[in-house]
Amino acid sequence: MAGALSPASFVDWNPEPLTSTALKDMNLKKYFGVFALLFTCTLCVVAQDQGYWRASSTTARSITGDITLSETSVVFNFSSFTIAPIRKMKTTEVAAVFDADVNSGVQGNLYRLSIPSERRFLHKNTLCGTESAQWMATFVSGRNLQVALFSGLDEPVFTFDALANTSTRCATFTYGR
Repeated sequence: MAGALSPASFVDWNPEPLTSTALKDMNLKKYFGVFALLFTCTLCVVAQDQGYWRASSTTARSITGDITLSETSVVFNFSSFTIAPIRKMKTTEVAAVFDADVNSGVQGNLYRLSIPSERRFLHKNTLCGTESAQWMATFVSGRNLQVALFSGLDEPVFTFDALANTSTRCATFTYGR
């Protein structure tokens, strides 16, 4: 049998024994990999709607232009406005506002802001007509961001019935990456 291994061929084989330094290096690499994975996943979950977004819907292109979202501000047409995160929106609320699939388990974000009705954007448009924009809801699906703006001092009610009969819903814009 040519090429067959016999017990005698293993006599000279002496692998280098694992030292404590080699074991420590392996553990460090393993822990670093786990840390990097967890850090990356945390960034994806926390900041889904944050960053630069290009206007993709007709209303976004004609009123706001591209936007940038951060933890503390939103930039419409090179004008920055302070925002405050209020809460995560439930799946049913996102479905009511953005016509998303209620069975998908998606969540959105609700922010408080104040953009005066006198503020003009592209083509001399306003965000909420004669009312100030007071609330912003966001929802990310794939590479698209949807933003809905609301007027009024009270937090909007995000049900299908309430939204069908509200006068505080200003506009919905779509952006992409």
